[in-house]
Amino acid sequence: MALGPRLDLRQSQSLVMTPQLQQAIKLLTLSNLELETFLSDELEKNPLLDTGEISMESGDAEYGENGAGEAATQGSDEILTSGPAESESALDMPSDTDSFSNNSLSQSDGALDGQLGMNGATSGAESAGEAPDYENMLVAEMTLTDYLMDQAGAILSGVDLFVAQHIIDQIDECGYLQADLLELAQRLNVGLLDIERLLGVVQTLDPVGVGARDLAECLALQAKEADRYDPAMARLIDNLGLLAKGALPQLKRICGVDDEDLMDMISELRNYDPKPGCKIGGGEVQSVVPDVFIAERAGKWIIEVNSATLPRVLVNRSYYSELKDGAQDKQSKEWLNECLADANWLVKALDQRQRTIVKVATEIVKQQEAFFRKGVAHLRPLTLKNVAEKIEMHESTVSRVTSNKYLSCSRGTFELKYFFTSGIQSSTGGEAASAEAVKSHIKSLIDEEDPKKILSDDKLVALLKDKGFDIARRTVAKYREALGLGSSVQRRRQKALEGKAA
Repeated sequence: MALGPRLDLRQSQSLVMTPQLQQAIKLLTLSNLELETFLSDELEKNPLLDTGEISMESGDAEYGENGAGEAATQGSDEILTSGPAESESALDMPSDTDSFSNNSLSQSDGALDGQLGMNGATSGAESAGEAPDYENMLVAEMTLTDYLMDQAGAILSGVDLFVAQHIIDQIDECGYLQADLLELAQRLNVGLLDIERLLGVVQTLDPVGVGARDLAECLALQAKEADRYDPAMARLIDNLGLLAKGALPQLKRICGVDDEDLMDMISELRNYDPKPGCKIGGGEVQSVVPDVFIAERAGKWIIEVNSATLPRVLVNRSYYSELKDGAQDKQSKEWLNECLADANWLVKALDQRQRTIVKVATEIVKQQEAFFRKGVAHLRPLTLKNVAEKIEMHESTVSRVTSNKYLSCSRGTFELKYFFTSGIQSSTGGEAASAEAVKSHIKSLIDEEDPKKILSDDKLVALLKDKGFDIARRTVAKYREALGLGSSVQRRRQKALEGKAA
């Protein structure tokens, strides 16, 4: 084997992620508000990018309305999956397509079948009548205090409600009472026994464990709710310090249990929530701006991209000509050409982003038309792969498009991810049902249950099976908890208190 230097020729293939491709991928994942911030930064960095109305006298036209050829038909997947040479060549755009208008970009009529119809690339208000006045919607999570006040108001009245409200005011965001009961009794001029009694009522409210004065009491309340608060568990909770130190032999002697029982008790404690109040509220009010509008007019669905939050972006070619005439050295010319290429690419990427969003939203409406017409009970199982195959794009592209995007329709504002749910097999061999539809049926059954005959999870399984849903008990419990609905024991106690108050 020779050890001297030599020259070899080798062929290899590799995936190259150019900065432009990385930018296109990033644009797909941004919401409209995030995109607005991104464009503001780009406008500051690139002198050839500009915003404002486009002068039709100068020969400029809205992108996609003037026969842009390949640029108008090439999909986002083609941009993302094409090689560097193909991607960069797509930047060579005619001078009359240097602008991109975000005015309610919509899908074309040919993209939908049956009753699904789209207006053109112009504003939906012009082509299909006056559009609904969509305003920014505030989604404010209810605070823990408000949540507890509502529950207390349903079961208490008069002086008891007044005292309970003062107790709730002293509960922090984690769900712990931060007040001395004796001081509270003196301040309100009521007996200590009354304060303790009403604290006991507050501690029965949801979430379980709220109103506790320390961690041990919080865990004890949750153990009692789960019917696991036996003498051995009580002694374990009273000696949490030993548990933290890992003194298991000592805990076995104190609790009077063997290794297996102790491990089971410790596992039970780990399932409890040490900060039950954090389940409710805690978030700031966030403004949710829809990225896509869905409206039905004359039996057809109108799908539009929200243009209110996006500026009009265009390439200022007149300014480019001025700078080009003044650039003398090679470095200045290279910088100017780089700015032009970046500006062209950004305009192209923005256009393809909007078209891809409309394309995905259109397919979602086709697949979930029953939901838009009849409600959540008719939501169908849907996966990213199903949509990707229908619109002939990669699954990862659909995933990026549906991230952080919201859809506004007559039923409210929903995240695009909301429409992608797993399926529950039908007990009759028919079409599978969406998990969200099953949750809707569970909530309906619990809302309509007789206060004297609270439905257990096993009974819910049987009732759902009669409705055609083949679902396991553990799945019912998981869906019930996801809906914020308590167990049969919790609901029985709550309805009993409501009955007494009534």
